[in-house]
Amino acid sequence: MERIKSYYPYLAGIGMASIFGFSFLFTSIGLDIVPPMELIAYRFLIAATLLTLLWFFKLIKLNYKGKNMWPLFFLSLSEPVIYFVFETYGVKYTSSSLSGLMISLIPVAVTILAVIFLNERPSLYQLLFIILSVIGVVFIILMTGIDRKNISIIGFIYLLGAVLSAAIYTILARRYSLDFSSIEITFVMMWFGAVFFNLFDLKRIINKNFYAYFTNLLDYRVFIPVLYLGILSSVVAYILNNFILSKLPVSQASVFANLTTIISIIAGVVIRHETFYWYHVIGSVMILVGIWGTNHYSKVEDGMFQTMTN
Repeated sequence: MERIKSYYPYLAGIGMASIFGFSFLFTSIGLDIVPPMELIAYRFLIAATLLTLLWFFKLIKLNYKGKNMWPLFFLSLSEPVIYFVFETYGVKYTSSSLSGLMISLIPVAVTILAVIFLNERPSLYQLLFIILSVIGVVFIILMTGIDRKNISIIGFIYLLGAVLSAAIYTILARRYSLDFSSIEITFVMMWFGAVFFNLFDLKRIINKNFYAYFTNLLDYRVFIPVLYLGILSSVVAYILNNFILSKLPVSQASVFANLTTIISIIAGVVIRHETFYWYHVIGSVMILVGIWGTNHYSKVEDGMFQTMTN
């Protein structure tokens, strides 16, 4: 039984990466109809409402009594707030497949920050496989180039900002997973995002017509993406992500972002009919081998987390 449980974080990682991989596709579909901030506002309001209902009917447990909540507010500021502003505008000015490629650079930023702030040092083999995975991402990006028709430099800048904020969130979530459960962290994140993005979009909502805020959801091209992003990408995927970060070192956990890359490419090609070339195959194989190697050679030097949990 214990052996089976040891696979839970990896199964959670695959599930999380699959959900996030399709999130770029649904974000792209939703952005064809509504502005970025409105799509994000819908997403987190749905997510926060769902978690609250689950708590109200006692399907999930929350316990914040006697705990310092400030770390969760800083964590929520980095993600979802900063991250989703950058990611959504990044998708708007690039493409769903390229956005997935850029986001898969998160493990590099996470590995660097983990060494500095968590004293988590990946083994030599892990580092080599992380580099292989990243080379796969860079290879696809370089071979793809920049299509001036639908990709801009500002889109890349937004996505780089998303990478940095996601790395900071990962470090904070790993650190405070000692004090809060994955559901407790996710609950605060979703409500923080719901309040922030709806207040941020309030002026536009009032000027446009308050009823239009709800009538937009009658369009299936908005309703379906919002349900997917609000329930699966926000609630389910983040609970899985926070669970993984409580069980695995951040350098190992974050490499699942590269699996998200492959899934986002497949979704973009199959559903959005985005271009797929031979170098996508080669890059994807490098990414998958990198993910396998990083998790296979999972020995990490003793660091802060091991010290605190002993």
